[in-house]
Amino acid sequence: MNKQNLKTIFPILFGFFVMGFVDVVGIATNYIKEDFVLSDTLANLIPAMVFLWFALFSIPTGILMGKVGRRNTVVVALAVTILAMLLPLSFYNFPCALFSFALLGIGNTILQVSLNPMVAHVVAPGRVTCVLTLGQFIKAVSSLLGPIIAGVSASFFGDWRWSFAVYAVTTLLSVIWLLSAIRGEEEREMAHVTFGTTLSLLKDTPIFLLFLGILFIVGIDVGLNTTIPRLLMDRTGMSLSEAGLGTSLYFAARTAGSFAGAFLLAKFSAGRFFSYSMWVAIGAFILLLVLPGMWSMLVMIVVVGLACANVFSILFSCALQYRPERSNEISALMIMGVAGGALVTPLMGVLSDGFGLTAGMSVLLFCLLYLGGVAMKIGKDGNRKNV
Repeated sequence: MNKQNLKTIFPILFGFFVMGFVDVVGIATNYIKEDFVLSDTLANLIPAMVFLWFALFSIPTGILMGKVGRRNTVVVALAVTILAMLLPLSFYNFPCALFSFALLGIGNTILQVSLNPMVAHVVAPGRVTCVLTLGQFIKAVSSLLGPIIAGVSASFFGDWRWSFAVYAVTTLLSVIWLLSAIRGEEEREMAHVTFGTTLSLLKDTPIFLLFLGILFIVGIDVGLNTTIPRLLMDRTGMSLSEAGLGTSLYFAARTAGSFAGAFLLAKFSAGRFFSYSMWVAIGAFILLLVLPGMWSMLVMIVVVGLACANVFSILFSCALQYRPERSNEISALMIMGVAGGALVTPLMGVLSDGFGLTAGMSVLLFCLLYLGGVAMKIGKDGNRKNV
């Protein structure tokens, strides 16, 4: 990697840190629920408003990149993110909170679709996977810090919403760094991705199964992000600021798991690694639902986080290797699957209101069982191209 590439890769990696801001929706949902005395059904509309837009904006973002270039598309994403962070500081009511998190979801969708190709543009082909893995690690660190920043804001500044000011300033710094480091206009090409070509891939059964897998693993992440604090409060009597650290513990485990996975996947086949991970996750999740002690619950949260850390990247890789000639459409389709966060949490909210929190979390157990089935299909012969 030459000196110029080193100069440009750092602001791009900082963009992955901003990408992780979207996961503040988990702890924010709990604060907003408490502030406005919301039911679980209404509260879970907040993460739904974030992740819905991944279904609607992924393909248009791919088309936009072809017209205005990657850098400008990333700048648009960061600008929308700043606006999303400033709104709750100026107007704070439930409708405004929904609108703010909708903007956060739109900005994050654009950022996820456009930032990854920038990596491939500035690093050598043999280093792309390494740098993208590093980016996901940085994103995980950002996700881990979210509940901590919210808790510190609530404890020391009297209002958890001051965390949005921290995020807004950080995103503004990202814009300035990106524009100053990457000045040249990129070659602009009309994108070949369209709605029709992308959605037609769902007729291919293996791609459809992997797409559902992406949808469910994101739903698991968002569902746990949202419900871990509530589970700890119900079972242990923790305050919200204390229970929010359970979410940080989950993301800490995911961060460690993604770091370890980079080494383990070099030694084991993805199918076998995926299978072992999912059955460990299923067992730990069942124990999380039935064990009453605080420490046993925290241990199970860590185990689930470790086991689920690399599922998204394995599913994404399997899809790309299955149909490499359709990589653009497959990438857009898999990012659309991130909308799973908008589908799983409302269902959890309805079941929680009607039958209790454990019933709501059973939705996540179903998602884990589905992923276990996909893992068995992938691992039958150790060939990641077969699902």
